[in-house]
Amino acid sequence: MIRSARRWMVQLGTFIVVSCLCTPLLWATTYTIDKHHSSVSFKIRHLFSKVEGTFREFDGSFTYVPGQPEQWKADAAIQAASIDTRVDKRDEHLRSKDFLDVAQHPAITFQSTKVTDATEAGGTLHGVLSLHGVQQPVALHLTIHGEGKDPWGNVRAGATATTKINRKDFGIVWNKTLETGAFLLGDELDIVLEIEGIKKEE
Repeated sequence: MIRSARRWMVQLGTFIVVSCLCTPLLWATTYTIDKHHSSVSFKIRHLFSKVEGTFREFDGSFTYVPGQPEQWKADAAIQAASIDTRVDKRDEHLRSKDFLDVAQHPAITFQSTKVTDATEAGGTLHGVLSLHGVQQPVALHLTIHGEGKDPWGNVRAGATATTKINRKDFGIVWNKTLETGAFLLGDELDIVLEIEGIKKEE
């Protein structure tokens, strides 16, 4: 009888430990990016101002658990050929070998690796960006806008992510020298991601 009771207590303790370890994962929520309510945009210096562009085709998902940043993650892909700066001739040049070389590198991808400096309002999402056939670490600065149900019963979550990259780090070096010795284009791109996702069905 005593042995049975001890065995039952050991089994109960094991169950409790396993349950505690697994519970956070049960609450993890994965969202599919809703591209109809999301955007991927960038700015780069041209002469004495900045030109803004977007990518029209992208997809991906992210996992978000309030208060558990160790479970936050994201995985996304952008179709490089969908670049749009509202000038057809310029977009054709950006798709060429001088810039994105979309024939050889059709996708721009991001895979997260960890989160730091997390608060209820945001944090820093670190990951690997693959662009123009080159992989480099990047850090996305997150502002979290929350989660909840929309009027049709879908669970949604959203955030704004910003970062800055140097195009030369990814082997994109085309430029023109001006009479003053300055360059036509800047090297740094300011990137803004406005992301809203819909909870995936279990």
